[in-house]
Amino acid sequence: MKKFNSVEEVLDFAIERETEAHDFYTELAERVENPALKKALEGFAFEELGHKMKLEAVRESELVINAEEVHGLAIADYVVDVKARDDMDYADALLIAMKKEKAAFRLYSDLAELSEDAKLREMFLALAAEEAKHKLRFEVEYDDEVLKED
Repeated sequence: MKKFNSVEEVLDFAIERETEAHDFYTELAERVENPALKKALEGFAFEELGHKMKLEAVRESELVINAEEVHGLAIADYVVDVKARDDMDYADALLIAMKKEKAAFRLYSDLAELSEDAKLREMFLALAAEEAKHKLRFEVEYDDEVLKED
């Protein structure tokens, strides 16, 4: 199982996931017909860019994350093994989105635990909370639109 080798590697990984999330939500917003959901997805895409900027700022600053413990983090714990496909339906897209948000939540929660600086810990917890809200929004949409009774 591949492990992270440094704090910088974890942050680069998180930044890459945020870029992927932005692209995914932008593409998904183009596919949905519901105007409210379209607006929410566009908002999520914008938020993911904000997350990316925060992470890049952390990467450029003095890192106060327990580097020794970072070596214990396994990359597989934060990777969603399902890829978006051109032919996927709306339900599949929502399931992928939920899995991506859950993985991001776990990553930021774990990074918060490893953060020795209170402000950095708060930032990671705030990112985790935002990802949890996104996941909940997708779960509600899935319940309302995919699991609805006809």
